[in-house]
Amino acid sequence: MIMRNGVFSLLAVVSAAIGAAPAHAAPDMQALADKSGCFSCHSMHTKIVGPAFADVAAKYKGDADAPARLAQKVREGGKGVWGRIPMPAHPNLKEDEAKQLVAWVLSSGS
Repeated sequence: MIMRNGVFSLLAVVSAAIGAAPAHAAPDMQALADKSGCFSCHSMHTKIVGPAFADVAAKYKGDADAPARLAQKVREGGKGVWGRIPMPAHPNLKEDEAKQLVAWVLSSGS
């Protein structure tokens, strides 16, 4: 009986671990955003210099072109959409990292 419970527990833990989180779960994206300097100007729910991520998610909700456009803007910089202060370019951020960060930001309003 102990062995059966132990095997069941192990299977439950393994099943949970496999299905629990996608490859880039929120903590990974939050760490990447922190490392990339995003939180110098943005926060999750409050405008700092740039808009809150929740506001970005709300603005672009349902816009199928937004992820690619915003990932490019993250890497190249941008101005005028959220006010007069431009967003600096982040050319050292890899293209796939920019896409993952944007997907994470856009999902923050869900």
